[in-house]
Amino acid sequence: MPHFVIDCSKNILAHQSPQVIIQKVYDTADASGLFAPGEIKVRINAFEHYIVGGTQKDFIHVFGNIMEGRTVDQKKKLSDSIIRELKAMFPEVPIVSINIRDFEKATYSNRDLV
Repeated sequence: MPHFVIDCSKNILAHQSPQVIIQKVYDTADASGLFAPGEIKVRINAFEHYIVGGTQKDFIHVFGNIMEGRTVDQKKKLSDSIIRELKAMFPEVPIVSINIRDFEKATYSNRDLV
């Protein structure tokens, strides 16, 4: 944990390979120092069918899901650093965004915890 899920328009993958995009988000999250080595998970979903603001403009949105306990400032810095890297990688993409959500420790579970 954490999980970063990248949703994007399919056209994004014509500009950069999925692995390069995934690695950039991984490296940026890792560089934040907020997570233990090997914990970060990143995946990508490319959409052919979508509407964004009434159009089919290209987009990238990252859903960051992290364990509670980080400050708002830490989460803001993480968000900003990922967006900076994606904007540099995709300067022509008009919609690049992220949100960070906290997992509650009390309700989180996985196969090793059960």
